[in-house]
Amino acid sequence: MGSLKPYIISEDARAQAEFYTQSLGGEILSLSTHGELMGAQNEFKDKVMHMCLAVAGGNTFFMADAIEPFTQGSGISLTIDYKTESEAGEAFAKLAVGGHVKYPIEMQPFGIFYGELTDKYGIMWMITAQLKSEPS
Repeated sequence: MGSLKPYIISEDARAQAEFYTQSLGGEILSLSTHGELMGAQNEFKDKVMHMCLAVAGGNTFFMADAIEPFTQGSGISLTIDYKTESEAGEAFAKLAVGGHVKYPIEMQPFGIFYGELTDKYGIMWMITAQLKSEPS
């Protein structure tokens, strides 16, 4: 069976990755440039060819710098489900900095805490937490 890994193309993958590791907790696991992997000695040599991040408790995804024009954002939303409302609220608040909140994170009639936003890089996020007691 395969595993799905989102791959985000960015105008500045290093800055965007730093934003995500600060907002969601985590770390950059690996980063390779076009110069390192392909021996490029042109304007792309320092651009990120492949980066792997772990965020929000070990979820991994990939990033790279765009080397041709692209449109930020898409019809895809990334969703992270947290164990507690406080974890979800903290991540939501950090991701919202410089972005646009579509739905503030709050209890929904269907029984979960839910919020939706577009971050400052044009990525849509849905942040949730199941209705559970907060740890003491």
